Amino acid sequence: MAQAEVFETDFWKDANLRKVWDEIVPGEPRKTLPYVLTREAIQLYCRSVGENHPLYFDEAYAKASPYGGLIAPPSIHILLMFSCTPADDWMRTPGTVNAGQSWSYNIPARPGDTITLQARALDKFIKRERLFVIHDNVFFNQRGDVICSGRGQTIRPM
Repeated sequence: MAQAEVFETDFWKDANLRKVWDEIVPGEPRKTLPYVLTREAIQLYCRSVGENHPLYFDEAYAKASPYGGLIAPPSIHILLMFSCTPADDWMRTPGTVNAGQSWSYNIPARPGDTITLQARALDKFIKRERLFVIHDNVFFNQRGDVICSGRGQTIRPM
């Protein structure tokens, strides 16, 4: 089996390069990177989260389905969030707490898709002595089709 491309998982690496809450500017796009989604990455992700539906593993089954081929599960956006952002992205700051999110899924990502991300902070505020940032994320394939989009808020470290 081919090895899936990996992204940096040491969230302390480059932590000193990340923007702190005071430096996050609502409306300013975050730095992002294109990512080629491979079959191996999809299947490694699926095995990691206990997803074993044949749409993600069995080419013959997937070809006979309405999708006409292998696809990625909707929750793949979690992997894409890290694969499409550089190690110094402020969303990776250790101590960040997910305070809620909402996602919409349009079309499935597929093996071979080049995924791009448009992401930005929408607002930030202080509530009960905690630093919040509201942000949105939109993932596209190489044809400019929206794969999924989401809005969430995080509590930022002090």
